[in-house]
Amino acid sequence: MNKPLLFLSSLCLSAWAHASAPEACKLVHAPRDNFVVQLPFEVVDGRIYVEARVNDRGPFRFAIDTGASGSGRADATLVAALGLKIKGTAETSDGVQSAKVDMVQLDSLELGGLARKDLEVITRNYGGSKGAAAFHGIVGREFFADGLLILDYPNRRLSFSHSLSLPAAGEHILKYERAFRVPVAIGQLRTEGNLDTGANVSFVLPQALYDQVGNAPLEQAGQGTLTNTKVETRRAVVGGPFRIGAAEIKDVEVRVSERFPELLVGAHILQRYAVMIDQRSRSVALCP
Repeated sequence: MNKPLLFLSSLCLSAWAHASAPEACKLVHAPRDNFVVQLPFEVVDGRIYVEARVNDRGPFRFAIDTGASGSGRADATLVAALGLKIKGTAETSDGVQSAKVDMVQLDSLELGGLARKDLEVITRNYGGSKGAAAFHGIVGREFFADGLLILDYPNRRLSFSHSLSLPAAGEHILKYERAFRVPVAIGQLRTEGNLDTGANVSFVLPQALYDQVGNAPLEQAGQGTLTNTKVETRRAVVGGPFRIGAAEIKDVEVRVSERFPELLVGAHILQRYAVMIDQRSRSVALCP
């Protein structure tokens, strides 16, 4: 399932508490020679942006989006800049609605020393051509499928290694079956949440889930924009605490939608951590 690209208003956290960091978090500080690439990134409203080269041209500005399937996306601005030709169509879903989309071929997509060749990617107008969050494309999760990805928000650094790995199990190691749906506890309730660096929200809850964990009146919060759909959202503060591995978050303002299909853990939560993802062992760790 493709994921929300944008929600229209920022959310606030009122309190944070951290458990002790797991042993695996020492990998964040591993020597430089363990990594294929280490590069700085910008954060705008929680979302990560890096410089990339496409077809040996650039740099172009790309978002790093763990909620995006496949290896990447090409914004209409990139297609125009490189004169790319439409190669066919595909179908994409945001969990609420499906849509037909155009596909283009990228001869190469490169982040520092990490390059992927011959990629077929979705293209559309993602609305990324204006303002501080302007971008030319998106790097999806499969771009990093064969190694350990570390998104170190506090130090604004992306690292990727083929030689390092997260353990398959251990203290605060989060396992998943569907990327990247990991165990989340909200108070006494245990559920699953989608870790999504591309969504500039804290949490989004389906109405049915909010009814189990929230008791505050909901206020109107405007529309949220998914890949193919706009959904009406409301907001309230949930005491929780929300627990995700080593992370514990209390008294957080959440978005609630009757149409949203699952619990989403967005960039406004993840940006307080180094997020470690190893798709080889289907493991995730959040490092305070």
